[in-house]
Amino acid sequence: MKIDIFTDGACSGNPGKGGYGILMRVVENNFEKKFSQGFRKTTNNRMELLAVIVALENMKSNGHEIHIYTDSKYVADAINEKWIFGWVKKGFAKVKNPDLWKRFYALYKTHQPHFHWIKGHNGHPENEICDQLAVVASQKENLEIDTYYENPTPEGLF
Repeated sequence: MKIDIFTDGACSGNPGKGGYGILMRVVENNFEKKFSQGFRKTTNNRMELLAVIVALENMKSNGHEIHIYTDSKYVADAINEKWIFGWVKKGFAKVKNPDLWKRFYALYKTHQPHFHWIKGHNGHPENEICDQLAVVASQKENLEIDTYYENPTPEGLF
């Protein structure tokens, strides 16, 4: 089964209030689902990556052909340029957002998604939907706490 996942992150200020938006679509049966969440203090790159993580965490089974479409060069290049494999070998030392990259890598090994970079704010319908979801989520009341960002563990300090 082919699954297309569209993701976007948003941040008002960087750092600032942020959110992510996700649109997941099963191509064969025209099924789709949307997710979004806002955080009170985070960064744009964290939201871009967290969107991908949450999408993969919401997969109920393995073995599907997964295509992820993101306007984040940060995320797409980390995989497509194979930077992540060097980061893994170095234990994610000196990598920004190691908490999220470690979480992502475990999911990547399970699902082995294909990444596609798309230009953001360029009229791509699904990207526009995800952008709107992310912005609306970032503007809600009672935003979540991006715990690692606000209170990094000693591991995240070096």
